[in-house]
Amino acid sequence: MRSGKRSVLLGFCLAILVLAPALSFAASSLRVTSTAFRNGGRIGEKYVFSGFGCKGRNVSPEIRWGSLPRGTKSVAVTVYDPDAPTGSGWWHWVLYNIPPSVHELPEGVGTKDGRRLPPGALQAVTDFGAPGYGGPCPPKGDRPHHYIVTVYALKTAKLGVSPGASPAQVGYFLHFATIRKGTLVGRYGR
Repeated sequence: MRSGKRSVLLGFCLAILVLAPALSFAASSLRVTSTAFRNGGRIGEKYVFSGFGCKGRNVSPEIRWGSLPRGTKSVAVTVYDPDAPTGSGWWHWVLYNIPPSVHELPEGVGTKDGRRLPPGALQAVTDFGAPGYGGPCPPKGDRPHHYIVTVYALKTAKLGVSPGASPAQVGYFLHFATIRKGTLVGRYGR
């Protein structure tokens, strides 16, 4: 009986050791929301790309995030479709060098010229071949794709990449500068 109790206790302790880092990360992720769609919800036509057979208005959705961790010097936001039939997904929007005082991107700020972005913020070139927001436009008949909005709290004020950088270049620097991040996922199919 004693051996059985030890085994149960040992198993419980091991489970805590394995789960603690995951629970700690989950508790410390950023809260990301939007009035355009709820997490796991359908993205409306207003936010869909206009082109490639899609007839949306290509308006960037409003995105909000909660309080940032101590030491945050800038913020980045990406919108990525891992379901795109490219072998590497599809980058729909990549912004960086957003001041840490900003906690929201209002609807419609993702224009190619970037004039409505927060001061100092820059946009990378997306997989559409230009900077700015490019909405969902999965192939007709595909199952609904997932559009992952990720907000990154960064330990650097500037990422050190030029305006119009590729998503891969920005992603490289995000990897090393991220303190914390959070996601919001929308879905769209046609």
